[in-house]
Amino acid sequence: MFGFFGSGSGTPKSVLRQNLESVFLAIFLALCVRAFIVQPFKIPSSSMEPTLLVGDYIIVKKFAYGTRIPFTDKTVFQGSEIKKGDIVVFKKPQGPSKTKKTYFIKRVVATGNDVVRIQGRNIYINQLRIPQSYVGRYDVAPMEEYIQKFGDKDITVIYEKQRYSTHKGDIIYPFTVPAGHVFLMGDNRDNSRDSRFWGTIAEKDIVGKAVTVHWSWKFQNSFIPEIRWERIFSEIE
Repeated sequence: MFGFFGSGSGTPKSVLRQNLESVFLAIFLALCVRAFIVQPFKIPSSSMEPTLLVGDYIIVKKFAYGTRIPFTDKTVFQGSEIKKGDIVVFKKPQGPSKTKKTYFIKRVVATGNDVVRIQGRNIYINQLRIPQSYVGRYDVAPMEEYIQKFGDKDITVIYEKQRYSTHKGDIIYPFTVPAGHVFLMGDNRDNSRDSRFWGTIAEKDIVGKAVTVHWSWKFQNSFIPEIRWERIFSEIE
């Protein structure tokens, strides 16, 4: 007698093969998504506070500025231009041999051919001072909060309230950002190692644009981390 759905469910060998094919297909699709579309990252430090907090898990859009063939500099399609105020994840060579690359996340302050000068808390791009207004005391003392305007974005940044010495990076004499490069800074200005210390970053080393916080843990003052519900699925500005 014939069954409604065929003569049988297949041999154990064919079932195993189908399962393996499904697993490999799922792995392949996941790798494609990670390589070309989006990639998750965890925020490990306070260098981007108050925008990004330690314990934030973020999504980075890898095709925002175009898609490249892995392990090459060839662009498959051209995305949007990198803009001042964008928050980007990038790879930077580390170690004596400069062969190991580490991921960092910072904000774009200047792009190719811009002239940058920094004098303390004042940032000048093409001889124009970035507008800045004082907000007040940040909730983590002894920090102060300011609003700086980059392009059409109002960016919240923080500085140490009192500085008793001049740090490296406090004074940057005028220089031109090379074409195809960007100048990056952390929003936590006095607690960020960025382009003020190690120079510009090539656009080809940018992995993508940070777009969303999809999860956030708060670890302070507790053995059991708290969930920052208000940050989940929040847009990164």
